[in-house]
Parts: sequence; C-alpha cells; structure tokens
Amino acid sequence: MSDPKPILSAAAKHSDRMEELRRISAEAEAGGGPERREREHKAGKLTARERIHLLLDEGTFEELDKFVRHGCVDFGMQEQRPAGDGFVTGFGRIDGRLVYVFAQDFTVFGGSLSQANAQKICKIMDLAMRAGAPVIGLNDSGGARIQEGVASLAGYADIFLRNTLASGVIPQISAIMGPCAGGAVYSPAITDFIFMTRETSYMFVTGPDVLKTVTHEEVTKQELGGAMTHNATSGVAHFVSRDDADCLAMIRELMSFLPSNNVEDPPRRTTTDSPTRRDDSLNTLVPADPQLPYDMKDVIHTIVDEGYFFEVHEHYAKNIVVGFARLDGRPVGIVGNQPAYLAGVLDINASVKGARFVRFCDAFNIPLITFEDVPGFLPGTQQEFGGIIRHGAKLLFAFAEATVPKITVITRKAYGGAYCVMASKHIRTDANFAWPTAEIAVMGPEGAVNIVYKRELDKAPEAERARLRQEKIAEFRERFANPFVAAERGYIDAVVEPAETRARIITSLRALENKRDTNPRKKHGNIPL
Repeated sequence: MSDPKPILSAAAKHSDRMEELRRISAEAEAGGGPERREREHKAGKLTARERIHLLLDEGTFEELDKFVRHGCVDFGMQEQRPAGDGFVTGFGRIDGRLVYVFAQDFTVFGGSLSQANAQKICKIMDLAMRAGAPVIGLNDSGGARIQEGVASLAGYADIFLRNTLASGVIPQISAIMGPCAGGAVYSPAITDFIFMTRETSYMFVTGPDVLKTVTHEEVTKQELGGAMTHNATSGVAHFVSRDDADCLAMIRELMSFLPSNNVEDPPRRTTTDSPTRRDDSLNTLVPADPQLPYDMKDVIHTIVDEGYFFEVHEHYAKNIVVGFARLDGRPVGIVGNQPAYLAGVLDINASVKGARFVRFCDAFNIPLITFEDVPGFLPGTQQEFGGIIRHGAKLLFAFAEATVPKITVITRKAYGGAYCVMASKHIRTDANFAWPTAEIAVMGPEGAVNIVYKRELDKAPEAERARLRQEKIAEFRERFANPFVAAERGYIDAVVEPAETRARIITSLRALENKRDTNPRKKHGNIPL
C-alpha cells in the first residue's frame, strides 16, 4: 500500500499556491488601500482600475504584469514592494476592437515611474505594434521615482522611443487625468491626441514652486498647466472634459473614427442619411456682403451624416476648424477656415493646428474634406517675427504630402498663397468644387484695385475718386474674383449649387475609394518644423 503522505503534501502545496495567487492578486487590486482611494474620489478622480473599467467594453480587460514588483533597495524601498508597482497594464476592447491600455495608479507611490513599471508600459507598446492595435495611456503621476534615480529616467526614454516608432503606425491616445510634470509630459506630447479633465489635471515641464524661485513668477498649477491653458492657449491638448467619466467616453467616441493601424481603413457605419440629400439653406448661408461673417460649422453640420461633427482642438486657433465626421457612413477628416473668427485668416497657430491634423488623417487613411474661405495669411510684425512663413509652410507641406482622397469646397474667399495652401488642385487634390459665391484671386478686389488702378485713381478728381474706386472694385470682382475663371482653366472641377454639396462630395468619395497615390521613395521628408 502506497504512502498517502506525498499525495496529501502535494495537495496542500497546490492549495497554498492557489491561496498565494488570490492574496497577491488582491494586493495588486487594492492599490494604495481604501484611504488613498477615498482621497482620490473626494478630489473628483477615479482610480486606475475604475478608469479602465469605464474605458473598455465590459468584461474584456486582460491584465498583464499584475505581479511585477520594483527592485529598488535604496531609501528603505525594499520594505515597500506592492504588487503591480502602481501601474495597471493590459489589453481589452472598445466597440469590439482590440486596444492596449496602461493606467497610472496615483494611490501607489503617487503613480511615479519606476524601472519596473516603465518596462510594463514598453511591453504593451511592443505588443500593440505587433498586433496593430491602438495604445491608450491614462496618465496620473507625480513623475519619475526619485529613489531610483537614473533608472526611472531611462524608463521614460524607453517609452519615448516607442512613442516615436509607433507614430503613424498605430493611433496613440493620452489622457491626462491628474498631474503630469517634468519629463513625463513628453510621452503624451508625441502621441496623436491629448485629453485633459477640466478641474483635476495639469501638465507642465517646470512647476509653480520652481518658477517662483527661478523667475519670481507666481502662478497656480491650473493657470500654468491646467486643461483650458493647454486647450486654448498653448494648443498642447486637443480635448477638455468635465471629469474622468466624460473623458473616457470622449476617448471611446474618438476611437470610433479611427482605424486600428496604418494599413487598415477606418470603421464604417450604416447611416439612414441619404447620400443625395439636398439642403437649400446652404444656398443662402453665405452673406451677399463679402465682409460679413458666417459660421463654417453650420456648413459642416449641414453636409455631414446626421449633422454630427466631432471637433478636435475646439478651443485653440479658432480661425481654423478641424475634426471628424462621416459621409456615407465613412469617417472623414474635416478642415475648414472659420470666417466667424478673425475672418478665417491663416496665422501661425491655425497653420500648425491644421498641419498636424492633416498629417494624422493621411497617416491613418482618413479622407480629407476641406471647406475654404480664406482671405490670406495674417499680416503684422508679430506674425512675421514668429515665423509665419515657416509655420504656414507646414500646412502647405502637409496637404501636398497627403495621398489620401482629398476634396476641397471653396465657399467664398480663396485669396493669394492661402488659396494654394488650402488643398488646391495644384497640390494633388482630387476634387475641387466652388460655390457660385467663391472669389478666387491673388488678393481681394479692394486691395487689387488699389494696385492695378492706382494711377487712374490718383488722376481722378478727389470728388470722383471714391465713386470710381467702387466701380473698379465691382468690375474687378465681376471679371476676376469669381469661380468661373478658375473653372475655365480646370483649377476647379465644377461650380456647384451649395444645396448639392453633400451629394457631390459623396459621389467623389465613392469614386476615390480605391485611390492609390505615392510619394517619391525617401527616408522621410523634411517638414519645416
């Protein structure tokens, strides 16, 4: 008869291991404990795991590296080695589509980056690249873990490298849901879109305390690097949300427009909005007086599916509008001059905003629809000294480089170099339409008359000069500042009735569905950064 003791011993050992698994798993899920979690809730923040639960489809999260612990033995750190080391990483699904995600847990060492948890992030980024899936980072961290010194800095650099290599290959989304300071800000800055929460997030390279010491400036964290500072003033962030839940819902919405990677097409949706729908309100939307403003968003909402426009960078450089919509169920990127703000003129900020959005859409196979009403580039010493030539060239470079389907509709003004820059026929735009209200010229009639008819006006009696000038302006506008001259030369494919714009765009998109265009072989272009 065999001895039962070894069998009992093996069973006990198995039971112990199961118990150890449950204990370590519970330790990781507990984070910094109930008191710290409650502190986060009182501050209006969710915990890392609560955020992931809201972001992903229910029951789809698969955690990786749950049992990782740091290896630091300095400053008594060997006595504090929580499972997971303050970061939650893994993968799951949004609307059934695979995404990789990491979330910093502020309740564990203030969400600080260690060598161990940096490796956790690098692992999921490497997996995302191999799987061709987006990466979403939920940032809430006090920065590098000081106790680990250069090892934590090396961790940041490892992440930066992967951000750079993944750029244009898979979508990268950053949510700033708490502090993000120092070197930590550069990983989000490389990613495609940055979300911030209105009251609970901030990001800056140098904090208020250091500023006060070094430059004697006194400023609060929110003033220096809060959500509205970066959404409206610096342009670093693209979206502002009410709170964590709103932020995560917005990320899910953004993902519905994006492909999983650069070799896939964006996801299409069925729509009940007729592709041939007319809207006669467009026929009278542009004012008869060319000096009067109107809202380009009214044009966009009227034309796109169900009138739904998901705007990006809403609060920054309002003279240009960018965002996502659908036409015939297909996601498109929208770029439009905004005559309701600074007359839709292009300045430094608008050029950079537009260029980055155009390049994102081109990288991820999202067709570009441009609505143009631009009187030119903003004049002035501030713009010239700030490099409007270089920054304006970014937008030109982006549109010219883009090989996705490109369609432009000129609603009113298209003057000078700005006409060329805004996806004109001359930089490989596939379909260029103009409304009858379009004015395409080197400059506006008023400025042109002052140059072309200067001598004639100078010779005219002073009493007649104003009347003669107005006559010449009307004559110039009739002869040159209209779409038919450009249409005669083939620079405009068609002058269309505004009410038919939706149908014309969708017909063109269908024709361009299998478009293939390439740029010359090269390592990469040298965009005028």
